[in-house]
Amino acid sequence: MNTYVISDIHGCYEEFMAMLDKIGFCGTDRLILAGDYVDRGKDSLRMLRWLEQKPENVYTILGNHDEGFARSVELMEGLDRKLGLQSDPDSPKEGLALYESLRYYMRKRGLASAYFDFYGTIRILLERKGATPGDLYRWMEMFRKMPLSYELKIKQRTCVVVHAGYAQRLEDIVGAGYTSLEEFYLQAREEAYRLGGMPHGMVIAGHTPTFIPGEFSFNEGRVFRHYSVEKDCVFYDIDCGCAYRRKDPWGRLACIRLEDERVFYV
Repeated sequence: MNTYVISDIHGCYEEFMAMLDKIGFCGTDRLILAGDYVDRGKDSLRMLRWLEQKPENVYTILGNHDEGFARSVELMEGLDRKLGLQSDPDSPKEGLALYESLRYYMRKRGLASAYFDFYGTIRILLERKGATPGDLYRWMEMFRKMPLSYELKIKQRTCVVVHAGYAQRLEDIVGAGYTSLEEFYLQAREEAYRLGGMPHGMVIAGHTPTFIPGEFSFNEGRVFRHYSVEKDCVFYDIDCGCAYRRKDPWGRLACIRLEDERVFYV
């Protein structure tokens, strides 16, 4: 059995399908997806529908973009209940009306509406893709059921797949500005390498594209590997910025096979 990890698909459904074909993914393999399935790319809808019907040997982890998507849909659902609108769960038109009502409601009350559907994905799904409120609520629940990490053993090393950063205790990340381990799992960047990890382990994450100059994990769009001598811990950043590939020549989708640490690109 081979174990593969992919992160930060961001609606790049065609590239994701091409990657599954490239690695020859089959029923005897294991695939772990490290979050951020939506936003930025053009095919969030097809990615969401694939996730709903994913094979049993595919394991999904929550990313910060998925958390933001679920939180935005929760706001819509909450407003529908609060105002007693009883929006038709099967109507894209009523879903869009509810969406605009929430925008208006937040503006009128001086709330931070900029963080609601920040990338416009929900609007696109309702306005252009024919998604319904029922679809949104179902995808919200799907994301809410996703864990924040996945742990396994590979060649005597404990490996943890997480979206952004992994730390074993909150005390380990004191001073980094995080109030919970969950926040660190979803949002950590450079501090994931400085403060995170585990003795004699391996952490595979995404979140920070490796083509951004100045970032700790900058590697010209290739998978970034870091080894902590102090902890004997291997770190991988496998977010190679696939959603940016039309704007940046370094952008690509990456996949790592854990048994031999071989990297694949599309």
